[in-house]
Amino acid sequence: MRELSKKDREYLLNTIRTIENFPKPGVNFKDITTLLNNKEAFKLLMDHLESRYKEKEIDYIAGIESRGFILGAALCARLNSRFVPIRKAGKLPYTTITEKYSLEYGFDEIEIHIDAFKNIDKQTPNVLLIDDLIATGGTAKAAANLINKAGAKCMEACFLINLKFLNGDEELKKMTQVYSVLEIS
Repeated sequence: MRELSKKDREYLLNTIRTIENFPKPGVNFKDITTLLNNKEAFKLLMDHLESRYKEKEIDYIAGIESRGFILGAALCARLNSRFVPIRKAGKLPYTTITEKYSLEYGFDEIEIHIDAFKNIDKQTPNVLLIDDLIATGGTAKAAANLINKAGAKCMEACFLINLKFLNGDEELKKMTQVYSVLEIS
């Protein structure tokens, strides 16, 4: 099941709730909690991701706070891999590496533990970056930069949803491969 059928993609997309004007007017928020709460849909998604990644040399899966934690940890359990959280600044308890990125009005920061990729005997570990959604791509690019700064290689970035009309994946593709389960044009 490396590729989802059109029917399966439509099924998954129909399990995701859209909240209009959240978190601000004009934004249509894609709420994946309804997919997570649907055991058949979540199983289909995780079966698909497991099938896609089980033959790849993935040493770690890094999930972006917070929905990337859910998808990443679940996939780690299936692939017998290691999970690394990428969090908002000030949330990790040990020494961190921080990456600042632009928002529409200002900046934000995410961070990773400085030793996140040090518990295996490999010079440059392969890391799969995962999150629920890519929009403008700022957070994803910052996360890929953090992975590389921490001494690993971001070998691919995976998203449940890609908002294609915002072109966030285009800049990220200059840094790493990008895979999206669902695309919204």
